[in-house]
Amino acid sequence: MPRPRKCLISLDDTPYYHCISRCVRKAYLCGKDRLSGKSFEHRRHWVEQRILFLGSVFSIDVCAYAVMSNHTHLVLFVNKAAALNWTDLEVLKRWHKLHKGTLLTRQYVNESKRKSMSKLQINSVKATVEVYRHRLFDISWFMRLLNEYIARKANKEEGCTGRFWEGRFKSQALLDEAALLACMTYVDLNPVRANIAKSPDSSAYTSIKKRLSAARHKSQPIRLCHFKIASDASVPAGLPFSLNDYLGLVRFTHQRLIAGSEVCKSIEIAALKKFHLSAGDWQSLVAAIEQRFSTQISIGIARSRRVVGLVVALH
Repeated sequence: MPRPRKCLISLDDTPYYHCISRCVRKAYLCGKDRLSGKSFEHRRHWVEQRILFLGSVFSIDVCAYAVMSNHTHLVLFVNKAAALNWTDLEVLKRWHKLHKGTLLTRQYVNESKRKSMSKLQINSVKATVEVYRHRLFDISWFMRLLNEYIARKANKEEGCTGRFWEGRFKSQALLDEAALLACMTYVDLNPVRANIAKSPDSSAYTSIKKRLSAARHKSQPIRLCHFKIASDASVPAGLPFSLNDYLGLVRFTHQRLIAGSEVCKSIEIAALKKFHLSAGDWQSLVAAIEQRFSTQISIGIARSRRVVGLVVALH
């Protein structure tokens, strides 16, 4: 029996989560249909744009994403503190980008109409604001407004009704920096692993493509979670490592994918040393992350499973 989402997502444990949504029956509803030959590739653009839009409205930053033909990967950072610091007006303006709100909330955002509201009406709005505020840092609401929007748009395009996505999205808590690194790398290299792109640069509908494009201009994509910049502490960063270090790790992992284990030892050491990881650690984390881990990912879990595997092999 599936565990309640509140048991799977605990911001007290970590603000970082890997979320996966799959098309119903794992059909290629965002790619080329194998039976009809009809292409729905344009829907991947819909998903990408919706992800980036929601990331700009919610207090949930998108760290990484990959929109595939029959599923979508997201690595999300929940910035609860930012949402709690928003003014009531900020909360309402953001929520109204997603829904109409109520008659009273629409009146409240209009300064002239707000002045004529009674104290009882204003108190009612403030109570509603707190409901909206908590929704705006709730991953379940983020995923709901992503998946429902795409399902409605796809059904309208085909003139039909029915489910587009599997009922529940899968979530994995990323409990430490190593897990965050591994999961972002896993997501960013998903098209390469699936043999639909030769390199991160050539992959479509991925965060890594946007990051590499922005990096050529010495910037970071506006709608993606920012990496730490050592020279500028004023830049808010949801990612605790630098872009250059991360890209070095992605390149190293990409080389491992296309060349197997035949990668220059010095490159391996340089890529992993900065994160205090061994080659065994990294392999345990980044390979088959969905299959090897259930609802939580950490270096401790990976290492304990390696030890168990060695013990079993010895016996």
